[in-house]
Amino acid sequence: MNDQQIESVVNQLSTRQRGILGQEESRRTAVLVPLIRDEHGEWSVLFEKRASTLRSQAGEICFPGGHIEQSDHNEWEAARRETSEELGLDPDKIMYAGDLDILVLSSSLLIYPYVGFIHRKISELAPNPDEVEEVFTVSLRTLLDTIPDRFDIDLRFEPGEDFPYHLIANGRDYKWRHGKLPEYFYDADGRIIWGLTARILLHFLQFFRR
Repeated sequence: MNDQQIESVVNQLSTRQRGILGQEESRRTAVLVPLIRDEHGEWSVLFEKRASTLRSQAGEICFPGGHIEQSDHNEWEAARRETSEELGLDPDKIMYAGDLDILVLSSSLLIYPYVGFIHRKISELAPNPDEVEEVFTVSLRTLLDTIPDRFDIDLRFEPGEDFPYHLIANGRDYKWRHGKLPEYFYDADGRIIWGLTARILLHFLQFFRR
């Protein structure tokens, strides 16, 4: 190893944009927190109820969004495309407002949340019945007045039977770290918003309190 090689690496490190380690192997999705005026003209957040025929998370409340495709130029384009497809809406009627923090999950999933405006009345939307059972709105005023319930989930590591304990200090007596994952629950007129949707919603609403 010579000085020239070290200098080359340092130049790369000093000019590169920091990424997320393991991003290439992760599943990447983008979602939109859609802001829309309700029938009373009040700013609201639009939610979807997933179709009961879907294989995963059927019937749950979520934001529009989905997997980032190779044809998407960036994460925002993926969020807008998925929203357009799910709500039956011209992409030109979905306007960018801003980014939220990237959500990194232990299940090798990266979620890129955005906030955007829907320039259509909710009655003018045509949700895709294969993906969306219904759409509804909750006013920002109501959401900001709601304190979500919080419950913690214990996270524990359970290595497989073929794990090479003989290669690590203390072998099978190794003290694995445990953690807790907070789960938030919003009750929106009997509709329960929880999981990743609730975490993203809570993150978004915090900007109104700063």
